[in-house]
Amino acid sequence: MSTTVVEPIPRGTLSTRVGRGLWDWFPAVVVFVAGIGLWEGLVRGLDIQNFLLPPPSDIVRTLWTERDTLWGAGWFTFQEALGGFVIGCTAALLASLVLARWRALGAALMPYAIAANAVPIIAFAPITNNWFGTLNQLSKMVIAAVLCFFPVLVNSLRGLTSVRPQQIELMRSYAAGDVEIFRRVRVPNALPYIFTGLKVATVLAMIGAIVGDYFGGSQDALGIQIRRQAGIFAFTEAWAAILVASIIGILFYGAIAALERLTMRWHPSAREAAE
Repeated sequence: MSTTVVEPIPRGTLSTRVGRGLWDWFPAVVVFVAGIGLWEGLVRGLDIQNFLLPPPSDIVRTLWTERDTLWGAGWFTFQEALGGFVIGCTAALLASLVLARWRALGAALMPYAIAANAVPIIAFAPITNNWFGTLNQLSKMVIAAVLCFFPVLVNSLRGLTSVRPQQIELMRSYAAGDVEIFRRVRVPNALPYIFTGLKVATVLAMIGAIVGDYFGGSQDALGIQIRRQAGIFAFTEAWAAILVASIIGILFYGAIAALERLTMRWHPSAREAAE
């Protein structure tokens, strides 16, 4: 009779990973704190006027005193960004599957996708407002979706098509069809590329929603708040609104990064990063 010996997990593994993760963030935290301190010191020391550059302490104070208005506007704009993110990324993923399956179609359509991506989004915003209505959130979602589409498409398509020929030949030797190869080889290979595109798209979605608000929209939108406060030279309030947008964008990015870690624990790239 054979016995199976199960080796215990080293106690220090979890703490080591946590410590290494915290250490990876340490340089960024140091640079951030030093930058904020330098900003505050220069503004106070050189007596720079608030309409040119308000000190961080004033921005944080305004963020607290106007928290209901600012965070309400931030939530409204995040809904627009999230809607555009879902629309743009879904369309990009479906398009990448089609273009990876039919390479000739991809070669014919990719130049048009590149040309569409080259159009400045600020020129597209008034058109979507005219199509869907200035006060309609869908007009901002479309702008965000256009920005999200291209990076997700390019990254997903690269992941789906950059499979080694040996892997395909091995699957063919087991009589696997195209669908089976897609499911077991191409899609797993594309996951790191897809998540890279999704993380980039989180930032672009927020930018698209705010840019759309600049050309008109609900008074509850964050872009309207920034434009209005800057128009009356209340730049401390405008900077506070920008800070809210930055915080939401970082949290959005972090949510996709966390989803990536949960989804890809089994993936070889995740195991290599953990070693």
